[in-house]
Amino acid sequence: MDQRALGRTGVHVSPLCLGTMMFGAWGETDHDESIRIIHRALDAGINFVDTADVYSRGESEQIVGKALAGGRRDNVVLATKFHGTMGDDPNESGNSRRWIFREVEASLTRLQTDWIDLYQVHRWDPWTDHEETLGALSDLVAQGKIRSIGSSTYPAAQIVKAQWVARERGLQRFVCEQPPYSILARGIEADVLPTCLEHDMGVIPWSPLGGGWLSGRWRTGAEDLTSRRSAMLPARYDLSIPANQAKLDAADALGTLADEAGISLIHMSLAFVIRHPAVTAAIIGVRTMAQLESQLDAADVHLDDDLLDRIDEIVAPGHNVNPTDAGWTNAALQATARRR
Repeated sequence: MDQRALGRTGVHVSPLCLGTMMFGAWGETDHDESIRIIHRALDAGINFVDTADVYSRGESEQIVGKALAGGRRDNVVLATKFHGTMGDDPNESGNSRRWIFREVEASLTRLQTDWIDLYQVHRWDPWTDHEETLGALSDLVAQGKIRSIGSSTYPAAQIVKAQWVARERGLQRFVCEQPPYSILARGIEADVLPTCLEHDMGVIPWSPLGGGWLSGRWRTGAEDLTSRRSAMLPARYDLSIPANQAKLDAADALGTLADEAGISLIHMSLAFVIRHPAVTAAIIGVRTMAQLESQLDAADVHLDDDLLDRIDEIVAPGHNVNPTDAGWTNAALQATARRR
């Protein structure tokens, strides 16, 4: 695979990043099979692997650690994240210095490594100052435990604020943002992606297949329109919700367009994300070997301008078909936006 610069770090990564959220209790419970999938991705030219402490409460990191043991670690750009709840104590989550210092050690142990290439804040925390978080992360960079830092699913305004705090306080800055982005969720084109370009940040979108909506299964008339996630996230899958019915209509139209173009909907969807000038790599979150194989060749697919224009006719630029897919409608953000 070709390599792309990760922001201004000087590090180069493949245009597909292997996401490991579905390895462990949340998906593939067989560690050996998960390791085989990871090794297949590496053998195919992927050199970028993303995980998080919260994925199956650390189990995903453990699997990745075992997969990279035995000499593979040095050739992999390894990314993980912190923020999510890892225990019953209220301080076992968030973006505080106290938690960051504790959790980075746990991640290093699970990953069986001495350093993390990209350590990311999994979500913005309105109760923690950017200076608190960036200060702790800067100290970890100085200690050699992490190389670079990034954010995930941050609103554009908070990306800018974090960049300002880093510059004003002389702290490490976020070099990368990990937002949700797909043909069905294009809201970040209006603000997050231009912001990242302006600040020379890499962008590694999650859910480029729209949480499975762009896998080819979600077509009008299909007999079974359920998934492993549909019961857990009805706001994003329940077809009685008009926004989700609109997603089904769009996915069906995109599937027809891909058929006419002679490519799979999966390849078209991944190539669409990778094509954006702000995007460094698309995170492919697979659970099975078959899912991995169906996505590996997407990096070689080119979408011409005419096809991109037709995609725009189905889902307008800067538009989320279902606003819930923006990823920011969590309790913390709602609490800060609510009128007092």
